[in-house]
Amino acid sequence: MPARAYWQGQIRLALVSIPVEIYSATRSGAAISFRQIHEPSGKRIHYEKVVDGIGPVDPDEIMKGFEYERGEYVLLDEKEIEGVKLESKKTLELTQFVDLGDIDAIYYEKPYYVVPADDLAEEAFIVLREALRRAKKVGLGQLALRGREYVVSLKPCGRGMVLETLRYADEVNKAASYFRDISDAKPDEDLLDLATSLIEKKTGSFDAASYHDRYVDALRDLIERKRRSKTGKVSLDTEERAPSRGSNVIDLMAALKKSLDRPGSDARPAPRKAPARKATTTRKRA
Repeated sequence: MPARAYWQGQIRLALVSIPVEIYSATRSGAAISFRQIHEPSGKRIHYEKVVDGIGPVDPDEIMKGFEYERGEYVLLDEKEIEGVKLESKKTLELTQFVDLGDIDAIYYEKPYYVVPADDLAEEAFIVLREALRRAKKVGLGQLALRGREYVVSLKPCGRGMVLETLRYADEVNKAASYFRDISDAKPDEDLLDLATSLIEKKTGSFDAASYHDRYVDALRDLIERKRRSKTGKVSLDTEERAPSRGSNVIDLMAALKKSLDRPGSDARPAPRKAPARKATTTRKRA
């Protein structure tokens, strides 16, 4: 477990308070970091904080300012900002419980692991966890984290619980404005059968470890080839591969059939035009 908790406080359910700690459940993936370099000299480019007419300034002289009129600011220091009184800074009060399926996946933002703060809190923590599990519900409340207040959900996860920050309604674009031009036409049944069979053929258990960032791998390969190049240049594949587009139903039908005919890797194959039940008879081919 990490030595430093992301947040420490209590979960409150009516008159019951449970001291907890939360830890970030995710971390940044492998990434290639670039610096800006002055090509003629090969040296790094640095940035300085400057004031018009004054030049570079001392970081200790910098404050946060809110512009209430053009060129007019209200200045706040860190102590004043941290001193804003908000109960959710230290307490997550569960004010509502909903079914898991009631929250659209688009609202979920970032997950955190929740653990009891000490042995005394463990009993109440376990009771809440198992009550949520039995009821098949998700707890909702609001929590202040790093300069803003979030709507959060709380649900069981193994021996612990997972807290997830949620986006507010005004942070999510309305889907209707993007989808309104898509027709309500029903798909051709034969095409739908083929597409369903293709999905069944590629159905399997989710394994996060089987995926990795191929773009990072390609960048590392490019960097290594250029590092070893005596001329400092490498050949690049600049040819654009335009995706093929079917112009009519016949093309789509042929493409789906061809996709089904391709040998599967680890996916479970399915019959061409058979119900999903019969798909189990072809498992030996997987």
